[in-house]
Amino acid sequence: MEARIDKWLWAARIYKTRTLASEACKMGRITINGAQAKPSRTVKEGDAVGVKKSPITYTFRVKQCIEKRVGARLIPEVLDNITAPEQYELLEMSRISGFVDRARGTGRPTKKDRRALDDFAGIVDLGEFADFSDFDFDIDDEE
Repeated sequence: MEARIDKWLWAARIYKTRTLASEACKMGRITINGAQAKPSRTVKEGDAVGVKKSPITYTFRVKQCIEKRVGARLIPEVLDNITAPEQYELLEMSRISGFVDRARGTGRPTKKDRRALDDFAGIVDLGEFADFSDFDFDIDDEE
């Protein structure tokens, strides 16, 4: 039995909608046995499906070809998750770092991003106290 890859990705609950699954195929994020797949490509039982969701690539073994969405409890009957442990380590490292991967020059950080960067770098915002003209500092030059 065979099923279209976009329908299978949707039915196996890897993507929320079939449109998202089709777009992922068109963007080259889906592979079947190492080869890029178009949305109309069919999968068979035993195929290895690679799904690139930044920052890692998940790998699933097809156990059952379905085209109708199933409940979350039935997912173990449809696929095996054979993702390499190194991929999960990469995911954990990206979560710990908290770094947002943004291509250089694509835009300025948001106010929230800037605050997070300042906190990380240890920069203190003095706010209204930045102007020290109100203070009379006695500096002894004689020492």
